[in-house]
Formats: sequence, structure tokens, C-alpha cells
Amino acid sequence: MPDHRRASGPDSPDRPPSARKAAPPKQPRWLRWLLKGLAWLFGLVAAGALSILFIAAVALAVAYPNLPDVSDLADYRPKLPLRVFSSDGVLIGEFGEERRNLTPISTVPKVMKDAILAAEDARFYSHGGVDYKGMMRAALANLNRIKSQGASTISMQVARNVYLSSEKTLTRKIYEILLTFKLEHQLSKDQILEIYVNQIYLGNRAYGFAAAAEAYFGKPLQDLSIAQAAMLAGLPKAPGANNPVNNPARARGRQLYVIDRMVEAGFITEQQAEVARKEQLHLRDGQAPDRLHAEYVAETVRQLMYAQYGDSTYTRGLKVYTSIVAADQQAAYTALRKGIMDYERRQYYRGPEKFIDLPADPKDLDEAVDDVLAEHPDNGDVMSAVVLSASPKEITAVRASGENVHITGEGLKPAQSGLSPKAPPNIRIRPGAVIRVARTPKNTWEITQLPEVEGAFVAMDPRDGAIKALVGGFDFGQNKFNHVTQAWRQPGSSFKPFIYSASLEKGFMPSTVINDGPLFFDAGTTGGQPWEPKNYDGNFEGPMSMRRALMRSKNMVSIRILQSVGTRYAQDWIGNFGFEREKHPAYLPMALGAGSVTPMQMAVAYSVFANGGYRVNPYLITKVTDHKDKVLVDVQPPLLNESMRAIPQRNAFIMDSLLQSVASGGTAAKAQATLKRTDLFGKTGTTNDSLDAWFAGFQPTLAAVVWMGYDTPRKLGDRETGGGLSLPVWISFMQTALKGVPVTEIPAPPGVVNVGGEWYYDDYTPGRAVSTLGVESQPQTNELNGGVPPAAAGSEERNRILDLFRN
Repeated sequence: MPDHRRASGPDSPDRPPSARKAAPPKQPRWLRWLLKGLAWLFGLVAAGALSILFIAAVALAVAYPNLPDVSDLADYRPKLPLRVFSSDGVLIGEFGEERRNLTPISTVPKVMKDAILAAEDARFYSHGGVDYKGMMRAALANLNRIKSQGASTISMQVARNVYLSSEKTLTRKIYEILLTFKLEHQLSKDQILEIYVNQIYLGNRAYGFAAAAEAYFGKPLQDLSIAQAAMLAGLPKAPGANNPVNNPARARGRQLYVIDRMVEAGFITEQQAEVARKEQLHLRDGQAPDRLHAEYVAETVRQLMYAQYGDSTYTRGLKVYTSIVAADQQAAYTALRKGIMDYERRQYYRGPEKFIDLPADPKDLDEAVDDVLAEHPDNGDVMSAVVLSASPKEITAVRASGENVHITGEGLKPAQSGLSPKAPPNIRIRPGAVIRVARTPKNTWEITQLPEVEGAFVAMDPRDGAIKALVGGFDFGQNKFNHVTQAWRQPGSSFKPFIYSASLEKGFMPSTVINDGPLFFDAGTTGGQPWEPKNYDGNFEGPMSMRRALMRSKNMVSIRILQSVGTRYAQDWIGNFGFEREKHPAYLPMALGAGSVTPMQMAVAYSVFANGGYRVNPYLITKVTDHKDKVLVDVQPPLLNESMRAIPQRNAFIMDSLLQSVASGGTAAKAQATLKRTDLFGKTGTTNDSLDAWFAGFQPTLAAVVWMGYDTPRKLGDRETGGGLSLPVWISFMQTALKGVPVTEIPAPPGVVNVGGEWYYDDYTPGRAVSTLGVESQPQTNELNGGVPPAAAGSEERNRILDLFRN
């Protein structure tokens, strides 16, 4: 019989209600559509990801072999500027598009590395070039509109800065990542960081952190504090906008951020951070008065190096060491500028440099002042300012820094003519006038003006020719013409010692008496116009010794000496000192320095007297190295030897005696009186109509020459002389240069004797010389003929000499 029992499955109606499972509810249509959409979306995303991976693989296969070869970076050689140093290692010049100082990573101080890593890439040593955690953090921060964060690692920045452009495209970013992987594969982390430390641009033309330390703080990288390192580490993000010169406030904010990051990274403690936050940073001021000014030296070196190395001069990292002594150079620069400005105070006031209308609104006023003073920047200690109010008793002006300047009393005297109500419009000082101001020794203000007169200073060691200081003019930025080497000027009376030196070889001695009386010469004698020379003071003193004549710089005596020894002989003789014969025509005005010389020639010539009669060649460069300090050039000047002899030693000794008298009791007596030492020698020089003012002198270890005059020759003033203008500059320099140098006594050489307190050649002694000329009836004082030796005293010449002295 068939079994009619029903199945008793889970859904069987025979099962008790408690045993049945409820049927699942039917899904809403919208949910089914959502699930299907998500499935499709996931499929599309997966397909897209696979496509991107496929494209990336193809791109990698195509692009990677074409990436630049980064193996060269293992021997990283960026463009390095030419750098010029003093003998004591002070940087005095830098030439190149990029300021850079290649620094091995091993010499970068830990505080600098920590600051860089904290600011740019704290996980640098743990990631593989691309910091995925950092990228995610930056992406989330940017999505949440938190302050924008970058995700470029140091490795990525190196890849970008060395090889890629700055365009922001997907292609460039892909290349950047690929290059980063290649860098990480072929270079060590330290190598990559070394490239970054030296390559990154940090504003102010500084590339690399070592150059930035010099540019912003004027100190080497190794001497930076935490606060300074943090300031520099904050620059890579925006070197133009964030640097402390252009925007101190933004730079400060960035510095504080870096300090905080250094604490978070565990590089410094909170206590160290607090000290760093409070530290006052003092930026290097390019116009600071204590900055070493050797622009003319640096430019001279640049020209010499370019002549040797061409365009690579500015890229191969040459380091040039000079013979310049930093303290002497600073003393020369300061002394010459002071001498020029002292002269300028005695000149008439030429008026303000410009006039502007002063806006009533304070903000507009500040902008107007900033704009006009940017066109008229400070010139060292000669600063620019805009007049806010002016009266005959007081001037109030504002400087570019915002400092108000009040000038009263003595400070107004240099510009008194410009304060008169009757002053012409272009001279009158009124609100809106751009003027120059300077601080006085009493720390008050005075009005001044940029000088029109120029000057030159050079000092060298007469024992080997090393140039110790060189200042080619008042200001290199204002006038790049190097007056030390390029200015051909008349030397005036400073040339007389060379004529006197020639006369010693003709038998003249310091005691020889010569007439300081009037002279007149026709055109045939002078080679030009008829000539009736005068002494500077217009007076004639009659017969006097050669020593006294040089001390008092008597023109008539010098002319008579030259007339006696012969112009051709003298022209040949001065060639021994380095002068060019053709620039000193063989006519009598040569006795008064009517030829042409440069200050450098004068320094070389006076060195012949200083070193006992040797001619030394001046030199400036002592050593040249490459960027790895490999020596390329090493200058070893020759020791003094007889092949360098220019004049006899006894000639130099007696000329020293004469020049010492000039510095002790003659026209340069202020030298010994001020410096309080006896080993000073020199001669003042003032040309006709006071167009040029000179002082040339030496101490046996240092010869120095000062010149002042106008580029387009014009009178300095009726009372302006070498003793009044140039000698004070020389004395000021020597006060620094000779500090600690013992007094040197020049020993008498063979061939000279002292008779009655005066020096003679031993074969031209008074009695012997007079006897030779057959004038024994004259007192044996060598007064008439100067002891002319038989070889120089033929009957015709003897009569001419005797007539000369008698007249």
C-alpha cells in the first residue's frame, strides 16, 4: 500500500511551529541595484588599477633605460665659484653665478644635519627614497584643509634639483620617482644627503648650506648654533620669500617650526629648543663698516685668473690665496676713506642728490622714502637719508632703516650754504631732499656728501714684493677704475729722491751746498714753453745743503741737481727703479716730477731704497688650489740676491738717511712725531697747481704709497699738499701695520763713512774731493762741487758745475 506520509523536512507543515525557520525577507530593489553597482565599480577600479600597473610597467620598461646616468653623482662636482682669500684666510671676494662652498658630509655638523632632516625628511635614513607614510599624511592633511604639507623626500628633491625642470606635470613627477629609485639604488644615503647639502638653493645667491651660513651669518657652517641652523633649514621650501633678508617675519615663523620638529624628532631637548627660540640672530650686513673691503684686490685676482683659465674660472671652484693681510687691508681702506672724507668736509656743498614730494599719509611716506633710498643706497659709513624738516639750526631726516636722524650745531657746517634761505633751488636743503649723513667721532650726526675726489693706497713688503694692502679708490661700486695700477699721474716732489739718487753717483753728497735761487729757462731747454719755476711757498732761501733742500722740498735745488748730472743720465738712472723712460722726457721739469707714474710703480721704486738697493717685483697671488685643495700654483718669490740689484747699497743707504730726515724734521715730520719711532722714511709730493697729492714712504719691512686727486685733473686747493692730504692717510695705516713691529736700524754698508755727523761715499770724502778739483783754498766742507770724482769732472763739466753752484 502506498506510503502517503509526507516528508518531514524543515519546511514540512507537520513540523511543529517552533521547529520551522522563517523565510528570508525579500531584498529591496534599490539595495539590489546598489550591490550590483558596487560590484561593477570594484571591477572597474580593479581593471583601472591593472591598466595603470600595466601602463606603469610599460613606462618603466621604456623610460628607465633612458633616465640620466646618476653614477656621476658619486663624484659630485657642482658649479663652484672662484673664491679669493687674504693671507690669513679671510674671504675677500667670490665670483660666479652661484655662491657655493663644496662641503663633504663628514664635515657637516650634526646640528645642521638634524635641522635639515627635521625640516625636510625625518625618516630619510629609514625609507627607500619615497616616503609612503609621509605621502599619506600629506594627502590627508591637504584633504582636511590643514596647512599644506609636502611629501617630497630629500632623495626626491635631489633628483628634481639635479636633473629635472621645475614644471609641475604628471610626467615630470613620474620621472622624479623613477630617478629617486635609481639614486637610492646607486648611491648611499650619506652621498645623497651630501649632494642635497651642497646643491639646494637657499636664497641670496647661496647654493648649499655652507654658502648660506656665510651669506646670512658671515660664519662657517661648523660654528652655527641651533637657532641659526634651524633658520637655514627652513629656507629650501621658499628660499626667495622665506629668507631673513627679504622677509624676517616669515623666516622667523619657519625657524620656529623647524625647532619644534627637531624636538619631535628627538634631535634636541625642550630646554635646548627654548634657548634657540630666544636667541637673537644677527644677520651679516654687506654694508657693515667692519666688513673687510678688498674689492679692488678681488677684481685684480679675477682678471688674472680669467686670463689663465678662461670661463672655467667661475665654475671649477678655484681658491686663490693672496698676500693681503686682512688687518692691514682694513686699516688701508679705513684710512683712505677717512682722508678723502676729511678733504670733502672742506669743499663747497654741491646740494642734495635728489628731491621728492613727501606724501601726507604715513604709509605712502614710508613707501616713497623706501623707493628713493633704494636708488641712493648707503655707501659704507656715508649713509643716505630723506629730509623731513630743515632749518638753519636743525635738520631732521629719516634713513632707510626707519631711524630718524637729527643734525644740529657742528654737524650742519659742511652744508651751511644749503641751509640759507637765499640758496639756489638745486642747493637748498628742504623737506624731500635726499642727503648724505655720517656719524662723527662723538657719535653725533653730520651732513656730508659723496666725494668727487679719488684716492689710491698700496703697501708692499720691500723684501720680496708681497702686496699687503691695496685700495684702488674711494668705493669700488661707485668707480671700478683701479687708481693703484691704472692711474698715470704726475708724482711731483715725491719723485725728487730718484734725481737725488742719480746725483750721488755723480759725486753729490748730503752736505753738498746748492743755491736755492731763481731760475729761468727758454723753450729749447724745457722741450716746451719758457719756464720760470717757483718753490711751493714762492720764497728762495739761497745756498743750502742737499739734505736741507730735500727736507724742505726745494724745487730750485732739484732742478740744479738735474741740470748738473744731465737729463739723459737721470732718465737712464730712474729705469733702475722700474720707471718707464718714455714717460719721463729728458728735460729739466723731470726734476719736479713732471713725468707719469702709477702708485704701484712708486711703491716698487721706494722699495729699492727700503731693501738696500734691490728691485723686487710686486706680487699678489701666493697660491691657487682646486675645490679639493689640490695646489695648482704655489708662488715662491726669490730671495734678495745680487742679480736683483738696481742701485749700489751705499746709494740706498745715503738716500735712506736723507728720507729719514724728511720724516723727522722735514715736510713729513708729522710721521715720526705721531708714530714715535725713528725707522720711518719718505717724501711728500704736490704737483703744479696742486693737481695731485702724494706721500711715498717706508719702514724697512713695509713700503706704502698714498695718492689723492681728481680723475679729471683739477686743483685740489691752494693750500692742499701731499703733507696735508696724503701723509695723514699713511700715518693712520702705519699705526696699525707697524703695531708690534720692532724699530729697525739700517746698518751702514761697506763704502760709506761718517764725517762730522754726515754720511759720504768713502771715495768722495770732503778733503779728497775738493783736492781733486784743485780748490784747496775752499773750506773742506764739500760745499762747492759735491766731491765730483775725476771720471765725472772734466774741465768743461767742472766749470759748468762750479758756475751752477755759484749761481
